[in-house]
Amino acid sequence: MIIIKTPEEIAIMREAGLIVAKVLELIEKRVKPGVTGVQIDRFAERFIRSAGASPAFKGYRGFPASICFSINEGVVHGIPSAKRLKEGDIVSVDVGVEYKGYYADAAATFAAGEIDEEARRLMETTKTCLEAGIAQARVGNYLGDIGSAIQSVAESAGFSVVRDLVGHGIGRAMHEDPQIPNYGRPKRGPRLEPGMVLAIEPMINAGVAEVTTLDDHWTVLTADGGLSAHFEHSVALTERTPLVLTSV
Repeated sequence: MIIIKTPEEIAIMREAGLIVAKVLELIEKRVKPGVTGVQIDRFAERFIRSAGASPAFKGYRGFPASICFSINEGVVHGIPSAKRLKEGDIVSVDVGVEYKGYYADAAATFAAGEIDEEARRLMETTKTCLEAGIAQARVGNYLGDIGSAIQSVAESAGFSVVRDLVGHGIGRAMHEDPQIPNYGRPKRGPRLEPGMVLAIEPMINAGVAEVTTLDDHWTVLTADGGLSAHFEHSVALTERTPLVLTSV
């Protein structure tokens, strides 16, 4: 089922999105060698609560932290730990908040100090994948147009698209229909309508597309130990243009 939001609902989600955007902006400044995921997580929770929102991930299906913190080969759903970041690490941080009964969700991958060329190219390509997906999130297009655009950018750069995990609708629940694969064919799937809100989130690997999950039942890693990057925005479809809710 496709869930359509009213302008009033989208306005509240925009407020939630600004909180998420600010958290990620501040986290980027804190990601550096020697810092731990636990430290970043505690900072994020304090900021989210001070803004009048709640960390959407904390307690969700038992998840123990306020943010997801996935280092290097970590794809998504990494649990923040006391492990210190090293020079050259990349870390994907996923943030979700609940605010006035609505949700917003975004992610970005950050560098801890100086990183190598492969890592930088992977991060830049994944961000471009997100931009390409958002550009196709227009009324009258199809869900497959989003995935096709993301897949084209990633594979043209020689990277792999994770297929076991997808984006999602978002609104009064963290995860709503429709599911949004980061691959596909143009003009396939549901038609995009005004009022839809989509969490578009390419997860792109430097090596193989396959992933594995640790025994904690959360942490998703690349199957070959290669690097992974993750960028995400919550996007509302309007009659004129996509509205990115989770940007400053």
